[in-house]
Amino acid sequence: MEQYNGVLPLHKPRGMTSHDCVAIIRRMLKTRKVGHTGTLDPEVNGVLPICIGKATKIVQYVTDFPKEYEAEISLGKSTTTEDQTGETVEEVAVTNSFTKEEINAVLQKFTGEITQIPPMYSAVKVNGRKLYEYARAGETVERPERTIKIHNIELLDNTEIFSGNPLTFSIRVACSKGTYIRTLATDIGKALGYPAHMSSLVRTASGPFTLEDTFTFEQLEELLKEDNHGFLVSVEEALKHFPKWVVNDKLALKISNGAVLEITEDLPEKFVVYDESGRCLAIYQKHPTKTGLIKPEKVFS
Repeated sequence: MEQYNGVLPLHKPRGMTSHDCVAIIRRMLKTRKVGHTGTLDPEVNGVLPICIGKATKIVQYVTDFPKEYEAEISLGKSTTTEDQTGETVEEVAVTNSFTKEEINAVLQKFTGEITQIPPMYSAVKVNGRKLYEYARAGETVERPERTIKIHNIELLDNTEIFSGNPLTFSIRVACSKGTYIRTLATDIGKALGYPAHMSSLVRTASGPFTLEDTFTFEQLEELLKEDNHGFLVSVEEALKHFPKWVVNDKLALKISNGAVLEITEDLPEKFVVYDESGRCLAIYQKHPTKTGLIKPEKVFS
């Protein structure tokens, strides 16, 4: 039996990869069953949910959570990586000033479903290789467009007139998984008529987890000294946004064995199944080809 089971909402520090964080937590908790839920670049800090023990079975669902970020955009320079860590590609003097209303009008053009081309320095795979591997080898490759969704975007600065060289402003973005804020920053710059890059980024939320919910490595260390597991969120709590179906003991046994079931109830396309004690048993879905049947997508017990 695993000593630790649940989701740790980690405050990932700058200067570490997501894999670095997993390695540290494995050492701290003395368990191999640790998985992160979506890569955060080394220079980005903020919310990174980490699944531990039995909770590693829900990594894909936690990864799918919508995200929220606060980013700073700098006009006047574009870079190879689309952020502050890359080499300069183009640099021009920013001679225009922009009103708050002008910037807001441009930001609103990026709400809803939009397409993005992932940056060359990213972990997206093309022909079995990650894009950054092509980039580091000096090779170019056609990058696939992807559709993402910007739920909301707002200007955080309360300045009436934006000017300067470089010209910077900060935004808050709520978006679907797979969104590259770096790419969004460069595209916003283009819409304003200038090369641009993302000069700072913080992930402020991942699904139900916000910065206020997170634990730093230092806090985690202190809690472990006290044998306090209060840093873990249960699988049930992490999946509470899914529709819920509670079953009796007889049905719970069948579900724990991954049975395909005939059902007369009108159930959602996908839902979490619980036994009467509140324990999460599985994620089930309507059968894709057979009406009146449900089948397991993931069994936890």
